[in-house]
Amino acid sequence: MLISDYDAVYSLWISCKGMGLNNLDDSKDGIDRFLKRNPDTCLISEINDRIVGVIIAGDDGRRGYIYHTAVDPEFRHKGIGSMLVSVVMEALKQQGVNKVALVVFEKNLAGNAFWEKCGFTVRNDLVYRNKALADMIRNDT
Repeated sequence: MLISDYDAVYSLWISCKGMGLNNLDDSKDGIDRFLKRNPDTCLISEINDRIVGVIIAGDDGRRGYIYHTAVDPEFRHKGIGSMLVSVVMEALKQQGVNKVALVVFEKNLAGNAFWEKCGFTVRNDLVYRNKALADMIRNDT
């Protein structure tokens, strides 16, 4: 994936029910930063010059993380998503990553079914937590 693909990829993301996007990380600038850090693990799939699939993934040197995997609803159940996952998993493995994680909204039934089919298991022993740094107030005293 290149940053020049952003508009088409973003349109694909918003066409997919259950996709969670935010205006900072998923902005063009946010995705550009991610692509620069992870040039070999962010992929698109095209048919007749139309982007029909996307996966963005990266690692922290220990674990791989998959984000925003999507296939155009018109092109689902043709192996595009599975192929993207397979290629990105191999790329992460080549980078020395031994484990890959991802987050799916519980109500995203199609997404959860897809990831289960890909062999990803649910962890019931964890509590997912996050904190938005953009919400933090800087105190310079």
